[in-house]
Amino acid sequence: MPRRAFYKLLALAALLHLYLGLRLLPAMALGQAALAAAIGLLLVSSVLVPTGLIVSSLRRAHWTTPLTWAALLSMGLFSSLLLLTVARDLLLLVLTLAGVADPAVLRLSAFAAPLLALALTALGLVNARRLARVVTVEVPIAGLPAALHGYTIVQLSDIHVGPTIKRAYLEAIVARANALRGDAIAITGDLVDGSVAQLAEHTAPLAQLVARDGVFFVTGNHEYYSGAQAWISELRRLGLTVLMNEHVLRERAGAVVMIAGVADFHAHHFDVSHRSDPHQAAAGAPAGISARILLAHQPRSALEAVDAGFHLQLSGHTHGGQFFPWNLLVPLQQPYVAGLRQLRSLWVYTSRGTGYWGPPKRLGAPSEITRVRLVAA
Repeated sequence: MPRRAFYKLLALAALLHLYLGLRLLPAMALGQAALAAAIGLLLVSSVLVPTGLIVSSLRRAHWTTPLTWAALLSMGLFSSLLLLTVARDLLLLVLTLAGVADPAVLRLSAFAAPLLALALTALGLVNARRLARVVTVEVPIAGLPAALHGYTIVQLSDIHVGPTIKRAYLEAIVARANALRGDAIAITGDLVDGSVAQLAEHTAPLAQLVARDGVFFVTGNHEYYSGAQAWISELRRLGLTVLMNEHVLRERAGAVVMIAGVADFHAHHFDVSHRSDPHQAAAGAPAGISARILLAHQPRSALEAVDAGFHLQLSGHTHGGQFFPWNLLVPLQQPYVAGLRQLRSLWVYTSRGTGYWGPPKRLGAPSEITRVRLVAA
């Protein structure tokens, strides 16, 4: 991040923390020592919150790991505290207009906001750090041959190996994915937040992924922030099949399934040769394919995917919103937030993600490892 942009974020964070202090601390009526401690915490948080946005670019040193955790946890706590403080102000305004404002409510709510923010942050941390649950989804395909009934793809998405997600976290995901014994494994982008040099030792467990028909990967937007070409080469070295607007065919007793993949929807902004193109991904495929599956990081690829003749698109990117209020903003950018949806003849499954991005916090959007089963319609 450019230095000027960071300073602007620092100034914005300072102003928002000033708002928190002015709205909460006077109402708490704290003693001098407690007030000084509270002001100190707000000052530290005002620096840590913008720092959380640059942690993936920090040089590795013995102090970066605790700083990273402190910054990202502060981001999550600040997000909840800011929303709760705004909600408190709105409530107090309503009570004042109704003529029923009470000094006791003023003080009690001032304490309640940070305590509830802490509780939500702790719960969100537990939800984010526990191993993703397995979600089974059945997708009905018209005319699916008996040989492909039950064909299973294990989908991983948005793991975000990087600042707080390391090798041990990924090893647990790999073990659970392998235990599902899918016909194929698909990683639908945003695998990493950092360079190959920084993270190669932490992504090494991907080499242990095993599926009869292969392990496939498509780029997400975060790969392009982290050196996409280097990551494509590294993942191929680990044995993954990286699909860049191309497809492979797999056969079961004469029935053929196509697994295709496109680069991220915005890849062309970083490398023109990586422009996402579902039509190109399907080009040259023979007639009579029973199931056409597209791996595309962003759900918004669906409009082109349906025109290209795919039956199913597997996507991620949204994290299901990860935690409030970001779940309300996702629909402004993407046609689907989570789950199985249909666009004309195309099914689109959007994963809530297997890891998390930024603050280690998930509320109302649990992480998942998805077992996608094709069934006859």
